Amino acid sequence: MKVILKQTVPKVGKEGTVVNVADGFARNFLFPRGLAYLADKKQIEALNKRNERVAAKTAGLKADAEALKAKIEGSIIRLPGQVGAIQGKLYGAITAQDVTDAIKEQLGLSLEKKNVALVEPIRRLGEFAVELDLHRDVDANITVVVFDPNAPVVAAPAAPAEEAPAE
Repeated sequence: MKVILKQTVPKVGKEGTVVNVADGFARNFLFPRGLAYLADKKQIEALNKRNERVAAKTAGLKADAEALKAKIEGSIIRLPGQVGAIQGKLYGAITAQDVTDAIKEQLGLSLEKKNVALVEPIRRLGEFAVELDLHRDVDANITVVVFDPNAPVVAAPAAPAEEAPAE
């Protein structure tokens, strides 16, 4: 089924693009959440006109997005998470808003939560690759590390020192 995305959906496509998805995915996920609508000839023509207007309006913003990408690309963001009795599972979840707050605090850069492309909130400890949608044509990738602040820090084992032969 061909659909037009109303907003960026991770692993599916960007806002304003026509994508081909499974019928069930469209009916059960995209349509109920208002993320897409059916792509027929009339809608595709309207989309092309809208894309032309948006491209003209956002031409200057692309340079700003490129500069922001250069600052943020490959950064590592550390977020503490409270862990339950089962090791590795968080009490709450790390959401897009938490990621934007951490970026502002740790990198000093201001983003909106809609720029963070999380499919679902992060619910476990570990490292997660997160995509940032800075502009229609500009994406940046960061790594979010979720750690337990109460866990003891385990230092890497020291390499055995080579002993000089005794003479």
